[in-house]
Amino acid sequence: MLKRFTAILLLVTMVSANFSRYFVYAGFELNKKYIATNLCENRDKPWMHCNGHCYFMKKIKAAQDAEKNDSRQSQKNLFQEVFFASATTITFHTRLLRTVSTPYNSPLAVAFSGAVFRPPQLG
Repeated sequence: MLKRFTAILLLVTMVSANFSRYFVYAGFELNKKYIATNLCENRDKPWMHCNGHCYFMKKIKAAQDAEKNDSRQSQKNLFQEVFFASATTITFHTRLLRTVSTPYNSPLAVAFSGAVFRPPQLG
């Protein structure tokens, strides 16, 4: 249950980050009267018929800039991760074999007869 809730929450968060302009537009439409009377820069000039559109355009531009910065930041992060290289340490051991001295006497060395084993004579 908790995993499902977390997955849905992350999905909603990712979707809402991409649609921030639409949330600004919905907020403007819902609060149009309040924005026109209190937040509009041209509220003292009713002949311009701004009705809060100046405030709306500023918010839309800020949302677009924030979305651009987020996409640039994510591209930077991807670029850094793709070209990430870790330092590799290679150690060479100079002594690979060790000398073992054993008191072993071969019985073949004593029984060797030079008269039997001679190389062939040429010529």
